[in-house]
Amino acid sequence: MSHNKDAWVSQRAYSLWEFEGRPDGRGESHWAQALREFEQLELTKASPDGNDLIEKLKAAGRLMRVYDEPAPAAAADLQLKAAR
Repeated sequence: MSHNKDAWVSQRAYSLWEFEGRPDGRGESHWAQALREFEQLELTKASPDGNDLIEKLKAAGRLMRVYDEPAPAAAADLQLKAAR
């Protein structure tokens, strides 16, 4: 677990550094922010990619499937767009 944590935090800190334009001297703050984000993920028991939530929604029957019919308002919007 520690190796996965370190790898995730390292990758996230690097992403933050790149997003901010690769500034000098901000490594510690990027690492601290990434560590806080990792700890939040751990507290919520969420997976970084959301797969656990998708599985829970599928099990509860609350995940809309591609073949599900759109809501009536959405269907009307599609018809209007097609008519234009």
